[in-house]
Amino acid sequence: MKKISFIIVSFFAIIQLNAQESYKNGVVVTAHPEASKVGVEILKKGGNAIDASVAVQFTLAVVYPNAGNIGGGGFLVYRDAKGKTDALDYREKAPFKATEDMYWDKNDNAITELSLYGQFAAGVPGTVDGMVKAHEKYGKLNWKDLVQPAINLAQKGFKITKQQASELTNKHNDFVKYNPKTNALTSKASWKEGDLLIQKDLANTLKLIQQKGRAGFYEGKTADLIVKEMKRGNGIISHEDLKQYQSVWRTPVSGNYKGLKVISMPPPSSGGIALVSLFQSIENYPINKWGFQADSTIQVMVEAERRVYADRAEHLGDPDFFKVPQNQLLDKSYNVNRMKDFSFNKATPSSAIKAGEIIGKESMETTHYVIVDKDGNAASVTTTLNNSYGSLVVVEGAGFLLNDEMDDFSVKPGTPNLYGLVGGKANAIEPSKRMLSSMTPSILEKDGKLFMVVGTPGGSTIITSVFQAILNVVDFGMTMQEAVAAPRFHHQWLPDQVDYEPNAISENVRESLKQKGYILKERKPYGRVDGILVNPNGTYQGGADPRGDDKIEGY
Repeated sequence: MKKISFIIVSFFAIIQLNAQESYKNGVVVTAHPEASKVGVEILKKGGNAIDASVAVQFTLAVVYPNAGNIGGGGFLVYRDAKGKTDALDYREKAPFKATEDMYWDKNDNAITELSLYGQFAAGVPGTVDGMVKAHEKYGKLNWKDLVQPAINLAQKGFKITKQQASELTNKHNDFVKYNPKTNALTSKASWKEGDLLIQKDLANTLKLIQQKGRAGFYEGKTADLIVKEMKRGNGIISHEDLKQYQSVWRTPVSGNYKGLKVISMPPPSSGGIALVSLFQSIENYPINKWGFQADSTIQVMVEAERRVYADRAEHLGDPDFFKVPQNQLLDKSYNVNRMKDFSFNKATPSSAIKAGEIIGKESMETTHYVIVDKDGNAASVTTTLNNSYGSLVVVEGAGFLLNDEMDDFSVKPGTPNLYGLVGGKANAIEPSKRMLSSMTPSILEKDGKLFMVVGTPGGSTIITSVFQAILNVVDFGMTMQEAVAAPRFHHQWLPDQVDYEPNAISENVRESLKQKGYILKERKPYGRVDGILVNPNGTYQGGADPRGDDKIEGY
């Protein structure tokens, strides 16, 4: 344990890992201090985890515009205090005018830039409808009271962080390219920490949502401004697309790992199935004895990831359009069998790994937040615009960014997306179809009681980051804070390489893996894992990833 703590502290010396504070009544962990503050205030006013989730979602749209949003979508996994679970899919949809070849040139080659930037890259946003439906089903407090904190922050402004100042300055030219008229994000060319970001257009849009609920976004003035924006930049979202959009309640995916029940998001998220499959693949190996990031531990995890991501590419898509073989993919014997050709002596080349035979045949700049209220209701929510600041398009007069989620489809089967993920026909573009995602909002139970709430942004790395954070607690005895801060590694089948953060994997283990044929590549720190762990005495400890401005608030 001392060795683990040393590694973590040396990597993230900015936090005191061993001083793990606990909270009695509730806790909120988000990507921005202002959003965490709003979430806890809602809890203190008698709101439940869903009330706080709604308030946090709208607040993040103001204070964390690179991923918090009303112009994107996401997934929410919920467990109430009595153990009932639910999953809300408010993922974006392809517009009615979308076609499988909409991003191909005349020679049928994918023009990937078209699915990443500008109005043409945007899917139909789902966030506002999702929040309305979540509140209708589980909320306690008045809707208007949940939207008001976000309005206040947009109207009066808030002080940006050092990280945000750097992002807004670096993105300035890109914003100007796609937004010829000045808006809140382009009002300055150079930003510094502590500058006030005021977003009056966004405040007005939020007021319409506050007053009219769903109709304040999908109809009337806001809808008109979205369609006008589409016409300005050759986008294809129509009034009918907006009117017809509906988020969907789905049955969560669940599985087991060492006596814990893992509850996560079903398709069109690949996260839940992939996470459960990973746990099933490695459960028979004694990684807790081998130790944190030992060579054998890493080998087993990488080889499991290699096989699970191959299955993801072939078998996962929107279940409303494609028959996902969920039962087979969640069958433990299937996943155990997939590991039978793995050898500790050498790496399995990804070229030798295909999707398994089925009988019968999402950005670094996502954001995640976790909430548990005083009654023990828990929400795990991942929401995104896809790329950082989405399509870079701010809807003129409405003040919010549009997503570039169309890139999460297989723009052309076999062509890698922004995150290097390769997809097949299951995730091809079709009108009104939801694009596949890696988002993995998850909740764990122990002995039938709430144990952990966890998730992260990170595009294709989301699944493996959540996987590692859980293992860090369950197998390597870390606190929640240590678990989210620990250096990480990642493998996704293609490209065939193990990505690792600067202080992940010791030098001698790296050398050992290279000798066995693994290709290792250092990368910048990634993901922003946030988590809540229930202590044996029933209090809560939070984990806020030090890679971002993430903040724990509790009481």
